[in-house]
Amino acid sequence: MTAYAIGDVKITDPAKFEKYRSQAPETIKKYGGRYIVRGGPIVHMEGDWNPSRLVVIEFDTMTQLKKWYHSKEYRGPKQLRHESSNTNVVFVEGI
Repeated sequence: MTAYAIGDVKITDPAKFEKYRSQAPETIKKYGGRYIVRGGPIVHMEGDWNPSRLVVIEFDTMTQLKKWYHSKEYRGPKQLRHESSNTNVVFVEGI
């Protein structure tokens, strides 16, 4: 079943985050993932959730998504993301 990584990203260090943005896509591609949403305008419709920047990444399976997230290739970029943003991330299976 298809799986998605959904991130709500608030960038705190734009220069460092730019390094993350230049490194992460290749790791995602290596594990078969693809961006569905990568930033863009957000139109708030209901509720209290006001994300700064949304990212949605699709993988063929939850197993593949987790392999990417815990991979040695993503370790460095993930550290950059932690140092340059406040991020909430969830994984969800979908159709």
